[in-house]
Amino acid sequence: MRPPLFVALGDSLTEGVGDRTGGGRRGWAALLAPSLCAGPVRFTNLAESGAQTRDVLERQLPAALALRPDLVSVVVGVNDTLRRTFDIRDVAARLDQVYAACTGQGALLLTACLPDPGGMLGLPGALARPLARRQRAVNTVVHALSDRYGAAHLHACEGDWIGDRAMWSADRLHPGEPGHRQLAVRFHALLTERGAATGPAPSPEPDSPAPTRWESLRRLATAGTGWVARRCTDLLPQLLSLAVDEIRHHARGTTVRLDLRTTTAVSAALAALSTGERRPGAA
Repeated sequence: MRPPLFVALGDSLTEGVGDRTGGGRRGWAALLAPSLCAGPVRFTNLAESGAQTRDVLERQLPAALALRPDLVSVVVGVNDTLRRTFDIRDVAARLDQVYAACTGQGALLLTACLPDPGGMLGLPGALARPLARRQRAVNTVVHALSDRYGAAHLHACEGDWIGDRAMWSADRLHPGEPGHRQLAVRFHALLTERGAATGPAPSPEPDSPAPTRWESLRRLATAGTGWVARRCTDLLPQLLSLAVDEIRHHARGTTVRLDLRTTTAVSAALAALSTGERRPGAA
């Protein structure tokens, strides 16, 4: 009998940004893999920094399906929210195709909802709220599709760990080693409940010393700032426009209209999937 195969899809979170070891990146998925069973486990990480749902669908998914994995993690969507072209109906359609293809081969699906980047960065309210609204939309879609496809779903956008600075790297967007370990432990607990993980839980204790304050500041001023700049280049003009709209609605006491608009868009995106509808040009 062949050892089980775990394939990880997604963006920088799954690639392992924030958890460096031996000169490379490790991350929660690599920490989780050895704990799936007592024997050997095969593991392939196809996640790429900066990936959006389109990248997962068009590049990572075909490579994953060719391997015929037993377990597939799909954790993606934050980078979509940081783009001018964000459309929740397109995001939902792509995730639906990815989930369907993986489970259609008999693989167990592992998913997660995530905290919003604006809140993690501590942006001013008028800038943070539009990003938070987008991330809530993605999370709602991931929740619904995870239920539809029987995924083991982690509510990673909730819990005390989000506000614990010790869990996060200097860029405030990616977990540090303790955060990646926390994710691995929580995913393992979910899989154990379903009988899909039989090995001992990953250790929550870091095996590397915490970065010094100077190292953290240097990381934030270089790699962290660069990451934000690369992700938000085409969003910034639109984000400023969204912020102005946010301020105007806040002053009028009509912010609920913006929330309702997002809720309506999410409902329409999920309804379109139920009827088999696809947007023209969507992947």
